[in-house]
Amino acid sequence: FYNTADAMIVGRFLGTSALAAVGATSSIVSLLVGFFVGLASGASVVIAQYYGAKDRDRVSASVHTAVILALVSGLFFMILGIGTARVILRVMQTPQDIMDDAMAYIRVYYIGMIPLMLYDMGTSILRAIGDSRRPLYFLIASAIANILLDLLFVAVIPMGVTGAALATVLSEVFACGLTMLCLMKADGQPWQLQLKSLRVSPMQLREMLRLGLPAGLQSILYTVSNMVIQASINSFGTATVASWTVYGKVDFVYWMTVNAMGLSVTTFAGQNFGARKYDRMKKGTLMGLGILAVLTVVISSIMLLLARPLLGLFTEDKAVMEITLEMMHFLVPTYLTYICVEIFSGAVRGAGDVVAPTLMTCFGVCILRVLWILIAVPLHRTVVMVEWSYPITWTITSLMYLIYYFHGGWLKRCKEKQAKTFQPTEEHA
Repeated sequence: FYNTADAMIVGRFLGTSALAAVGATSSIVSLLVGFFVGLASGASVVIAQYYGAKDRDRVSASVHTAVILALVSGLFFMILGIGTARVILRVMQTPQDIMDDAMAYIRVYYIGMIPLMLYDMGTSILRAIGDSRRPLYFLIASAIANILLDLLFVAVIPMGVTGAALATVLSEVFACGLTMLCLMKADGQPWQLQLKSLRVSPMQLREMLRLGLPAGLQSILYTVSNMVIQASINSFGTATVASWTVYGKVDFVYWMTVNAMGLSVTTFAGQNFGARKYDRMKKGTLMGLGILAVLTVVISSIMLLLARPLLGLFTEDKAVMEITLEMMHFLVPTYLTYICVEIFSGAVRGAGDVVAPTLMTCFGVCILRVLWILIAVPLHRTVVMVEWSYPITWTITSLMYLIYYFHGGWLKRCKEKQAKTFQPTEEHA
């Protein structure tokens, strides 16, 4: 809702160029934020496994280590993001007429890195112990605040795209405050955050980095491939960039659903693996696959049936509308080719196997996609040819995951490592 509200209000009040400027920054933002979300997923798996094993001390040590990791990462990414934004926008061939607005938006956005990282890590902690409701409530409140602030800073106080970015940052501060307060008020629980107990536990940090860094690297390569696609889209002009932005905001509804199911399966698998309930873990994974398949069909159908009204929320430009409709009609029906990637990678990561999923996703989704853009697109330079990079790479990667999940021997290896490195508590036994 954060970025979607920005796009809707910017598109309606400031026009196509400002909308394209906000959209041109999405890949850059995803580059750093996505890497940290990968790190946070490592912390989530560690905490979920300890929680499943009822190891209170290690849950507490992991929580405090994770919060420090978020603070340090937020400061580092804020400095790195502000320092490299213009160079990356130029490399991506961002049209010159939207460069100043894109820079104004992204500089303010990066100032909010610390609260954003703390929020992401805090919600990862809560979800790791099975609490997905309060993160949702906090985000709903924050999204409403973002919309109101967007209207204030864009429609009432004419601050342009800077106002949209400022609204987002202030809303992230609000969400961060709610999440941290929730953790600090968890009296008597092993996941309670206590400022006096903030310290790094080397063992927990190593395990978080072991599980999180491959996921973070995967996210970076995934985003780089999307940046290559964005650069290709940028070469078709401002109208196409704006259309890709609008499609991305509608499309994002589905991808948030996909990511949510992947996180659910990861948490479910982590808790049950920690509790040594392997059959339940496998049953939950297949159930997650079925749920996501149904959701994919439903959401895809709604997006196609309501395409014009949905796009009308973002723009009144007829040229942008028609280009975006063509994008939707081509890509939305292909979503089903991706679901195995998210669900099976979530299950495997939940058990602690991170290298193979990273390699498969990086090769199938990232490397093949970049090769397609660099080799196939120049032979037939159209937007549709760029779009083909998605279903082709999704299908190939899904096939690799199917083979690995059912025949890769990953669970046996994870169980052997678990038996060597982790002993259950007496309470669990």
